[in-house]
Amino acid sequence: MGNLFCFYQVNQSKVAIKRSFGKFEDVLEPGCHCVPWVCGKEIAGKLTLRIQQLDVKCETKTKDNVFVNVVASIQYRALADKAYDAFYKLTDPQSQIKVYVFNVIRSSVPKLDLDDTFEQKNEIANAVEEELEKAMSAYGFEIVQTLIVDIEPDVRVKTAMNEINAATRTRVAASEKAEAEKILQIKRAEGEAESKYLSGLGIARQRQAIVDGLRDSVLGFSVNVPGTTAKDVMDMVLVTQYFDTMKEIGASSKSSAVFIPHGPGAVHDVATQIRDGLLQGNAAN
Repeated sequence: MGNLFCFYQVNQSKVAIKRSFGKFEDVLEPGCHCVPWVCGKEIAGKLTLRIQQLDVKCETKTKDNVFVNVVASIQYRALADKAYDAFYKLTDPQSQIKVYVFNVIRSSVPKLDLDDTFEQKNEIANAVEEELEKAMSAYGFEIVQTLIVDIEPDVRVKTAMNEINAATRTRVAASEKAEAEKILQIKRAEGEAESKYLSGLGIARQRQAIVDGLRDSVLGFSVNVPGTTAKDVMDMVLVTQYFDTMKEIGASSKSSAVFIPHGPGAVHDVATQIRDGLLQGNAAN
């Protein structure tokens, strides 16, 4: 603004309050105006119409007795058609706004737990905006928007909340790990059971094949060599298997030594013992 030769300039987004001999006379819009100071006319002051922002930090207590600092951001502006009220009715608009913000926050937050305070920030902001709108409209101000930009608990409370969260996540991770190990053990047991079942089938089929082969050998030898009995053939087969076994034990580099009574006349005894053992096993089954 400027005052030169009784001409006064009002910049854009502002208004000026004109008075005559100390009494309000008019609100000057942006532009050039004649203000003859020699006639007692003067500019009492100026008023911006731009949106202004006021950050208010309020300390209060939640329902679960946790002290927090609530930071509210108030965006407001003066109304051109109510410039008289905005200029004359309030000495300090920002202080008045802070009072209403303190009043609403300190009456709303104590009704909520700490977790609910974080979740209901928008509800708190709406309550502050509604209260400010009703109060400040009478003084020529418009509340454009109200935001709760931060809620700051005590540092020790933050640490405790982080520890609780970490403990909860650790417990969930341990539960998931135990469940995974349980599934692995179940699958491993099922695999071992299936493996043993298939191994048993293989052994049973192997034994069946051995029995079938021995039967065919006995029958074929008895037919091709007259005068031999099934007992003679069985003794010969058992002795042959006995020597094959001894050969395999001796051929293996990692086999342990086996000491058994043995002599040229003991072949018949060995065959008898093997045959008796097989017969006793079949009788037991």
